[in-house]
Amino acid sequence: MTSDDLDQEFPANPALRRILGRHGGPELLDLLTDGMSGGDLTTLLLEVFRRRADRRSPAEVMRRYRDDRFVAPAPVSFAALRRTEDALLSALPDGFETLVLAPVLPLAAHSAVATVDPRKVIATVRGSEVAADPTNALALEASLRRSRALAADPRSDALVRLAACQRVVRAQHFGRSGMLAHFQILGLVTAGRDTGNRSFEHQQLAEHLRFAARATAAAGARWTQIRLTCLEDASRPVADRIREECAGFPDVSVTEDPDRTTGRGYYRGLCFKIFAGVDESGPEVGDGGFADWSQSLTGNRKERLLISGFGVDRLAETLPPRV
Repeated sequence: MTSDDLDQEFPANPALRRILGRHGGPELLDLLTDGMSGGDLTTLLLEVFRRRADRRSPAEVMRRYRDDRFVAPAPVSFAALRRTEDALLSALPDGFETLVLAPVLPLAAHSAVATVDPRKVIATVRGSEVAADPTNALALEASLRRSRALAADPRSDALVRLAACQRVVRAQHFGRSGMLAHFQILGLVTAGRDTGNRSFEHQQLAEHLRFAARATAAAGARWTQIRLTCLEDASRPVADRIREECAGFPDVSVTEDPDRTTGRGYYRGLCFKIFAGVDESGPEVGDGGFADWSQSLTGNRKERLLISGFGVDRLAETLPPRV
């Protein structure tokens, strides 16, 4: 295959064109992707990385540690991070079970169900990937529990409420300063069944947003802003009810955010962002909304799932301790 042929087949990835042009063309990529079993590929890659590791000197390891953004310690202090984590966890509603998640998930856990580009996630040679968001693992666990409940009772509407605080890694390069390669997220998921009249959506969204108001206040915020985005007309009644109910939260404002561009295609129906601070401005500290992941994971279109995540590092860095 000529370089022109490679340019036509991989127009958006010049690095991949260069590699395949030197090492066997697209046939090499086809072999590694489809031409061998997952177990054989793991065996091959383990041997490749064993040999590469055997050739690394201590000086090379030190240079990699100095230059690799993925392995540097977090800039936020341990004490501030722990204080903020404790404040958030103390605000969890009754009924939420807090899990200790594994640091890795099955390969494609972030892309097969959610719409995350696999290149933004760190894959391992053992057919897994490093956690990039705790809500993905929580959704897997919640869907497993809901599947068991449905096996016992096909009409089960038992709620599964799970939370976890996890350090995650994002592989993409950020254009803004202050964006970290690894950081702590507190994730919440609520999974259940559609019981009609969008009661699941209303009740569970109200619970997540009440938590957001309590949690940011406990972490030291003097004000919190909830920005709601309605992604479909059918969800408008829920958005209106939520806006009215949240208006009674102390030091919390609720606004519409129809121009939001992020998360469209990731969320369904309704989504939100949380901003918090101590003076006139403050950073985005939370994000969430409804996702259809549990429908795919359980094979049941009646399943419903609400997820939300809160940046522990960002809260720890920008909010003072509550005294």
